[in-house]
Amino acid sequence: MKQAPEHLVDLIEPIVEGLGYECVGVEYYPHPKNGCLRIYIDSENGINVDDCSKVSHQVSGVLDVEDPISDVYQLEISSPGEDRPFFKISQFERYIGSKVLVSLFKPFNGRRKITGLIDKVEGETITLVEAGQSYGVPFSAMSKARLVPDLSSFNKNIGKGAANGK
Repeated sequence: MKQAPEHLVDLIEPIVEGLGYECVGVEYYPHPKNGCLRIYIDSENGINVDDCSKVSHQVSGVLDVEDPISDVYQLEISSPGEDRPFFKISQFERYIGSKVLVSLFKPFNGRRKITGLIDKVEGETITLVEAGQSYGVPFSAMSKARLVPDLSSFNKNIGKGAANGK
């Protein structure tokens, strides 16, 4: 998965969790002039701007003292959203039965992308089912994975609102 270097994750996760949030994942995109350090946080009550600000303030303080990134970067704190990214095998386990879009580093069974339901997780292998076909994909072969939101109820509600003049 496209996770930040381990030393950054090890530094940031305890701060986020110490504030009472789940650290969903950390991404780092280095660039000499405008890098980006993005931290995804979540909680049972969801995430709002105040939560992001609270985490940003704490993480910024530690990053300023520890100085683990020598290049210029922008710190972003975000909710994972409905199409939440996956960074850990445990996240696949939590969403068994849900649909995910998985991108692979190189073709696996002739595929670079698989959109399927998470059927099971065994060790380092995630079994995805797409159109009746099963794919046992090693976690290490995945470059990205995101939950595919179920918008069927959302689309039905839009139709009802439109029909009622709302």
